[in-house]
Amino acid sequence: MSTTHPETDTTRPATGTDTLDAADYAFTRSAWVEATPAAVYDLISDVSRIGTWSPSADEAAYDDGAGPWTGAWFQGRNHQGDREWTTRSQIVDARPGDTFAFVVGALDDGIVEWRWTFRADGPGTVVQQSWQLLRLDPVLGETRTELDALRDHMAADVEHTLIALARWLSERPSHSSIAE
Repeated sequence: MSTTHPETDTTRPATGTDTLDAADYAFTRSAWVEATPAAVYDLISDVSRIGTWSPSADEAAYDDGAGPWTGAWFQGRNHQGDREWTTRSQIVDARPGDTFAFVVGALDDGIVEWRWTFRADGPGTVVQQSWQLLRLDPVLGETRTELDALRDHMAADVEHTLIALARWLSERPSHSSIAE
Protein backbone atom coordinates (compact mmCIF):
# COMPACT_ATOMS: atom_id res chain seq x y z
CA MET A 1 0.00 0.00 0.00
CA SER A 2 1.26 3.43 -0.91
CA THR A 3 0.49 6.68 0.84
CA THR A 4 0.82 10.07 -0.78
CA HIS A 5 1.66 13.04 1.39
CA PRO A 6 0.34 16.34 -0.01
CA GLU A 7 3.41 18.26 1.16
CA THR A 8 5.77 16.00 -0.82
CA ASP A 9 3.55 14.99 -3.76
CA THR A 10 5.02 16.87 -6.73
CA THR A 11 2.21 15.79 -9.07
CA ARG A 12 -0.44 17.89 -7.34
CA PRO A 13 -0.80 21.67 -7.23
CA ALA A 14 1.15 23.09 -4.31
CA THR A 15 -0.74 24.13 -1.22
CA GLY A 16 0.12 25.21 2.30
CA THR A 17 3.83 25.41 3.07
CA ASP A 18 4.82 23.92 -0.31
CA THR A 19 3.73 26.98 -2.26
CA LEU A 20 5.22 27.28 -5.72
CA ASP A 21 7.31 30.39 -6.30
CA ALA A 22 8.06 31.66 -9.81
CA ALA A 23 11.48 32.88 -8.58
CA ASP A 24 12.52 29.23 -8.17
CA TYR A 25 12.30 28.76 -11.93
CA ALA A 26 15.30 30.39 -13.56
CA PHE A 27 18.61 29.48 -15.13
CA THR A 28 21.52 30.92 -17.09
CA ARG A 29 23.68 29.14 -19.62
CA SER A 30 26.71 30.50 -21.43
CA ALA A 31 28.98 29.73 -24.35
CA TRP A 32 32.00 31.29 -25.98
CA VAL A 33 31.48 32.27 -29.61
CA GLU A 34 33.86 33.46 -32.29
CA ALA A 35 32.53 36.98 -32.92
CA THR A 36 32.50 40.39 -31.29
CA PRO A 37 29.83 41.33 -28.75
CA ALA A 38 28.41 43.86 -31.22
CA ALA A 39 28.14 41.26 -34.00
CA VAL A 40 26.45 38.71 -31.72
CA TYR A 41 24.06 41.35 -30.39
CA ASP A 42 23.10 42.25 -33.96
CA LEU A 43 22.28 38.61 -34.69
CA ILE A 44 20.27 37.99 -31.52
CA SER A 45 18.39 41.29 -31.60
CA ASP A 46 17.24 40.47 -35.14
CA VAL A 47 14.47 38.26 -33.73
CA SER A 48 13.64 36.91 -37.19
CA ARG A 49 16.87 34.86 -37.02
CA ILE A 50 16.22 32.93 -33.79
CA GLY A 51 14.83 29.93 -35.67
CA THR A 52 18.29 29.49 -37.21
CA TRP A 53 19.61 28.26 -33.85
CA SER A 54 16.69 27.48 -31.53
CA PRO A 55 15.11 24.02 -31.62
CA SER A 56 11.72 25.36 -30.47
CA ALA A 57 11.38 28.88 -31.91
CA ASP A 58 10.06 28.60 -35.45
CA GLU A 59 9.81 32.24 -36.41
CA ALA A 60 9.60 35.73 -34.96
CA ALA A 61 9.04 39.18 -36.39
CA TYR A 62 8.90 42.70 -35.04
CA ASP A 63 5.62 44.58 -35.32
CA ASP A 64 5.47 46.96 -38.28
CA GLY A 65 7.83 49.87 -37.66
CA ALA A 66 9.38 48.23 -34.58
CA GLY A 67 12.94 47.01 -34.09
CA PRO A 68 15.47 46.09 -31.44
CA TRP A 69 14.82 48.86 -28.95
CA THR A 70 13.33 49.01 -25.48
CA GLY A 71 9.54 49.08 -25.61
CA ALA A 72 9.26 47.46 -29.07
CA TRP A 73 7.02 44.44 -29.62
CA PHE A 74 7.38 41.26 -31.64
CA GLN A 75 5.42 38.10 -32.25
CA GLY A 76 6.87 34.60 -32.24
CA ARG A 77 5.75 31.11 -33.15
CA ASN A 78 7.09 28.23 -31.05
CA HIS A 79 6.63 24.51 -30.70
CA GLN A 80 7.33 21.69 -28.29
CA GLY A 81 6.65 18.24 -29.63
CA ASP A 82 3.30 18.45 -31.41
CA ARG A 83 2.19 21.56 -29.47
CA GLU A 84 2.46 24.91 -31.25
CA TRP A 85 1.69 28.42 -29.98
CA THR A 86 2.16 32.10 -30.72
CA THR A 87 3.58 34.65 -28.29
CA ARG A 88 3.71 38.42 -28.01
CA SER A 89 6.84 39.83 -26.42
CA GLN A 90 8.09 43.26 -25.43
CA ILE A 91 11.74 44.33 -25.43
CA VAL A 92 12.70 45.44 -21.91
CA ASP A 93 16.46 46.04 -22.33
CA ALA A 94 18.32 46.72 -25.56
CA ARG A 95 21.92 47.89 -25.24
CA PRO A 96 23.89 47.11 -28.42
CA GLY A 97 26.88 44.87 -27.76
CA ASP A 98 25.84 44.34 -24.13
CA THR A 99 22.28 43.15 -23.39
CA PHE A 100 19.12 42.15 -25.21
CA ALA A 101 16.10 41.13 -23.10
CA PHE A 102 12.41 40.68 -23.65
CA VAL A 103 9.37 39.62 -21.66
CA VAL A 104 6.82 37.21 -23.05
CA GLY A 105 3.53 38.93 -22.41
CA ALA A 106 4.38 42.49 -21.50
CA LEU A 107 6.53 44.40 -19.09
CA ASP A 108 3.60 44.91 -16.69
CA ASP A 109 2.18 41.38 -16.78
CA GLY A 110 4.86 39.19 -18.32
CA ILE A 111 5.14 35.49 -17.79
CA VAL A 112 8.80 34.83 -18.70
CA GLU A 113 11.86 37.02 -19.21
CA TRP A 114 14.54 36.00 -21.70
CA ARG A 115 17.86 37.84 -21.34
CA TRP A 116 20.98 37.67 -23.48
CA THR A 117 24.23 39.30 -22.37
CA PHE A 118 27.48 39.64 -24.33
CA ARG A 119 30.98 40.04 -22.86
CA ALA A 120 34.19 40.30 -24.84
CA ASP A 121 36.60 37.47 -24.12
CA GLY A 122 39.80 37.39 -26.17
CA PRO A 123 38.97 37.15 -29.87
CA GLY A 124 35.34 36.27 -29.15
CA THR A 125 32.41 36.75 -26.83
CA VAL A 126 30.91 34.96 -23.87
CA VAL A 127 27.19 34.85 -24.59
CA GLN A 128 24.86 34.25 -21.66
CA GLN A 129 21.22 33.36 -22.15
CA SER A 130 18.93 33.50 -19.11
CA TRP A 131 15.35 32.42 -18.55
CA GLN A 132 13.27 33.58 -15.58
CA LEU A 133 9.68 32.67 -14.83
CA LEU A 134 8.05 35.91 -13.68
CA ARG A 135 4.71 34.59 -12.53
CA LEU A 136 2.90 31.30 -12.28
CA ASP A 137 0.35 30.52 -14.96
CA PRO A 138 -1.57 27.27 -15.44
CA VAL A 139 -0.67 27.26 -19.14
CA LEU A 140 2.95 26.54 -18.11
CA GLY A 141 2.17 24.01 -15.41
CA GLU A 142 0.39 23.70 -12.11
CA THR A 143 2.62 21.32 -10.19
CA ARG A 144 6.23 21.34 -9.11
CA THR A 145 6.85 18.37 -11.43
CA GLU A 146 5.36 20.20 -14.42
CA LEU A 147 7.30 23.40 -13.72
CA ASP A 148 10.54 21.49 -13.11
CA ALA A 149 10.03 19.73 -16.45
CA LEU A 150 9.37 23.06 -18.18
CA ARG A 151 12.51 24.61 -16.72
CA ASP A 152 14.61 21.58 -17.64
CA HIS A 153 13.21 21.54 -21.17
CA MET A 154 13.91 25.25 -21.63
CA ALA A 155 17.47 24.82 -20.26
CA ALA A 156 18.12 22.03 -22.77
CA ASP A 157 16.76 24.25 -25.57
CA VAL A 158 19.03 27.10 -24.48
CA GLU A 159 22.06 24.81 -24.45
CA HIS A 160 21.15 23.63 -27.96
CA THR A 161 20.66 27.24 -29.10
CA LEU A 162 24.03 28.40 -27.76
CA ILE A 163 25.88 25.43 -29.27
CA ALA A 164 24.14 25.96 -32.63
CA LEU A 165 24.97 29.69 -32.53
CA ALA A 166 28.64 28.98 -31.75
CA ARG A 167 28.82 26.37 -34.53
CA TRP A 168 27.06 28.69 -37.02
CA LEU A 169 29.49 31.51 -36.25
CA SER A 170 32.54 29.24 -36.49
CA GLU A 171 31.43 28.11 -39.95
CA ARG A 172 31.31 31.66 -41.31
CA PRO A 173 34.48 32.40 -43.30
CA SER A 174 34.44 36.07 -42.39
CA HIS A 175 32.77 37.70 -39.44
CA SER A 176 32.52 40.91 -41.42
CA SER A 177 29.72 39.22 -43.40
CA ILE A 178 27.97 37.73 -40.39
CA ALA A 179 24.52 38.80 -41.57
CA GLU A 180 24.48 36.13 -44.32
